[in-house]
Amino acid sequence: MTEFIDVDVRPILRAGGEPFSIIMAALERLEPGEGLRLFAPFRPVPLFDVMASKGFAHREAELEGGEWEIRFMPDDGSLAAAEPVPVATSDDDWPEPAVHLDNRDLDPPEPMVRILASAEQLAPGQTLSALLSREPVFLFRELTKRGHQWRGGFTPQRDAYRLTVRVRA
Repeated sequence: MTEFIDVDVRPILRAGGEPFSIIMAALERLEPGEGLRLFAPFRPVPLFDVMASKGFAHREAELEGGEWEIRFMPDDGSLAAAEPVPVATSDDDWPEPAVHLDNRDLDPPEPMVRILASAEQLAPGQTLSALLSREPVFLFRELTKRGHQWRGGFTPQRDAYRLTVRVRA
């Protein structure tokens, strides 16, 4: 039987906060075999793909008043459905970015909207770079669906996430 760590994001969301980093921090604290029980005021559909990419299956139950309890459990069979990985290429075959975006002060989903809109304006093979305040986990799937390649990571100071996107050729 899976042991669960409870995370209640309802008060955070009611106060206008963004709970994603709290959910990810709780995920990092899990011991092998443990799961995460999330309480939310809505069914957090985008989170299902993120958690699946990290090796977790989910079970959901609607509570009174339209609120939800979602249990994320380790899923040994999820490795095949892991997060899309950018095509491995060397730094030498990516051109210098044609566009530079600083999205660190924007609230979600604006950084994703700006990056996708900018990518649509570029010629095939061109690149754009973006600075973000957090890892853009929801953006990765969109970039992959559109045929774009990407690579990224936190700066050495861990104060920003640097993303480079190459438009599909």
